[in-house]
Amino acid sequence: MMAGAAAELGVPFRVLAEAPDASAAQVAPHVVGDHADLADLRAFAATVDVVTFDHEHVPTEHLRALQEAGVAVRPGPEALQHAQDKLVMRAAVERLGLPNPAWAPVDDLEAVLAFGDEHGWPMILKTARGGYDGKGVLKLDDADDARASAADGTLAAWLGAGIAPLLAEALVPFSRELSAQVARTPSGEVAVYPVVDSVQVAGVCDLVVAPAQDLDPAVAAAATAAAVRLAEELDVTGMLAVELFETPGVGPGFQVNELAMRPHNSGHWSMDGAVTGQFEQHVRAVLDLPLGDPSLTAPAIVMTNVLGGSEDDLTGALQHCFARDPGLRVELYGKDVRPGRKVGHVTCVGDDVDEVARRARHAAGYLMGDHNA
Repeated sequence: MMAGAAAELGVPFRVLAEAPDASAAQVAPHVVGDHADLADLRAFAATVDVVTFDHEHVPTEHLRALQEAGVAVRPGPEALQHAQDKLVMRAAVERLGLPNPAWAPVDDLEAVLAFGDEHGWPMILKTARGGYDGKGVLKLDDADDARASAADGTLAAWLGAGIAPLLAEALVPFSRELSAQVARTPSGEVAVYPVVDSVQVAGVCDLVVAPAQDLDPAVAAAATAAAVRLAEELDVTGMLAVELFETPGVGPGFQVNELAMRPHNSGHWSMDGAVTGQFEQHVRAVLDLPLGDPSLTAPAIVMTNVLGGSEDDLTGALQHCFARDPGLRVELYGKDVRPGRKVGHVTCVGDDVDEVARRARHAAGYLMGDHNA
């Protein structure tokens, strides 16, 4: 999706793809290589002016090596590490005095038990690196649950694989999840998108509503200010998504959950619901072009993810979806359909949020195989 935005701006765009049939390789000039291999990264970087990312899994030390060799890496590794390592992120949020749950690095059962006893059960354990969409997250209900997991469960598997230290967090009682997105250029210009609702199901983003409904304006302003401060203090270039827990009546009304320094699933709505979508904005930002207008194009925008289901012929299913709703916007990612895999998204815009959500849910459901949606 970044390739399309770049093409519309007349910007030559190349992709380091993991396979010839990867989504980006289907729509952009590419070379096949391994993002974890420094030689592949060096060879690719020699063919472009700026290197940026659509995920956070490129090793930090490789990015530092590229930067030391004179490659423009945006965002830079010193910023990106805050999206790669949750322990680094938590320390930064704490240092900046932003709303943070109680947290600590833990590397054995005894440390887990001590954290739970001090901060309360249930508690959350996370792998510091690599987790997303609910992966790498473990809820422990009590000390016995922790001991059982350390004996032959997830905690045993993590520690046995040398995945330590882990991140221990106090369980946050929250009313809903929010996302605040900003873009920032190397020159320091910042553009701010409205705070949105991010509805999660089984740890995976299901639906996003822009703007967040019935959100206290003071909370929205504070969340936006926190996102801008993180972007500036961490020297972010490109898009930054700050995932938040809404905590009514506690502190400023939210706590920081996670960071993503790239176009993010919670911002896909902007492709059809903002004057400047997040992918174009990211391209503008990393090239240090003036940023675009992030304003909404309608009072209500709803984006629903399409996960792999019983419908294999996604393109064929569009016949029904578009005939029923000509105003529908659909992005399919060119991925093979597998159960639960993100294979596309649907966006609807309009005046009434309930009606817009109904339209989006029907189309996404149909594309997932629910032909009675």
